[in-house]
Amino acid sequence: MKRATLCPEHVLPEHRVPPPWPGRPVRLDGSVIYVRDTPATGPTAEPALYVHGLGGSSQNWTDLAGLLAHRLEGQAIDLPGFGRSEPGARYTVPAFAERVVRWIEHSGRGPVHLFGNSLGGAISVHVAGLRPDLVRTLTLVSPALPFLDFRRSLQGRLLPLLALPRAERLAARRLAQVAPEVMAQQVMEACVADLSRISEQRRQEALEEILVRYQAAHYASAYVRTFRGLVSSFLRSYLPGSGSLWRLARAVRAPTLVIGGRQDRLVDVRVAPQTARVIPDSRLLMLTGVGHVAQLEVPRVVARAVLGLLDETGEGVRRSDLAG
Repeated sequence: MKRATLCPEHVLPEHRVPPPWPGRPVRLDGSVIYVRDTPATGPTAEPALYVHGLGGSSQNWTDLAGLLAHRLEGQAIDLPGFGRSEPGARYTVPAFAERVVRWIEHSGRGPVHLFGNSLGGAISVHVAGLRPDLVRTLTLVSPALPFLDFRRSLQGRLLPLLALPRAERLAARRLAQVAPEVMAQQVMEACVADLSRISEQRRQEALEEILVRYQAAHYASAYVRTFRGLVSSFLRSYLPGSGSLWRLARAVRAPTLVIGGRQDRLVDVRVAPQTARVIPDSRLLMLTGVGHVAQLEVPRVVARAVLGLLDETGEGVRRSDLAG
C-alpha cells in the first residue's frame, strides 16, 4: 500500500454542475437494466463502469464521470431493484457481481476502469478478484468490505429487522410513513459530512430519486434483502471458504485506488485502510471532513486521485498526450 497521488487541479475541467447523464433501459438476460452514458470528450478515452451503493443509483456518479470524461468514457448502471432497473431474483454480493460481469461482457467494452462505492465497492472487489481480465484499474470509494462492529454504522439499527420474517413489509410501511422530502434529507445527512457542498440541483435530484423509490413496489424488499445479503457476506468473510471478500481482495491484481472519508457514518472508517493493506497494488486516500460518498461531496478531489492513478499506471490518456 502507498499514498495516493493527486494530479494538479488545473488539469480538470472548469467547475460546473451537469445534469444527470442520459439514461436508457437495456434488456439483459430477460430483465431490464438501466444504464447512463457519459460521452468521452477525448479521442482516446478508455471505458469505465461505475457501480453505486446500497440505496443509491447511477446518478451518484454524475459529477465524477463528467470530470473524467476527457480520459474515460463512462457508463453507470442501476443495480437490479434500484434506480430504474427492474428487480432481481437474488440480492447477494455474488449475484450483483455476476450482473456487473454480464453487463461488461454484453456491452463489449471490457476490460474497464471499474469504480464502486459502498456496496458497489464490495461488488467491484468481487468482480476484480474473480475476473481480472475485465478490469484495467479499480477505484473503491468507502467500500463496504466486512466489519463486525455495526455500532460504527447508522445501518446497525436495521440488524434486528433482518431477523423478522416480514421485514420487507415493515420496511415498506416505514417508507410510506415518511414524507419524501424528509427521507431525502435523512439520506443526505447520513451520507454527507458537509451538506453545504451539495448544490441545490443535486438536492432536487436526490428528492426525485426518492420519489422513484416510493413508486417502485419492489424497492423496500430489494433494500432489505440486499442489506441482509451484505451482512451475510460479512459473516462469511471470517469463515473458511472461497467466498470471503477479504480473500477476493487479496486476489485483485488491478492497480487500485481506495478512498475513505474520515466522517463516514455508514462504513467503519477502518475499512478503507484495511482494504488498501489487503489489495496488493493499492493506493490509499483518506479525506478529513468527508462522509460516505466522496464522489458526490468532493468530486474534484476524487477525480484528481483517479487521474493520479491513471498517470502512475500508464492507463488512459496522459496529460502530455492532451497537451500535444
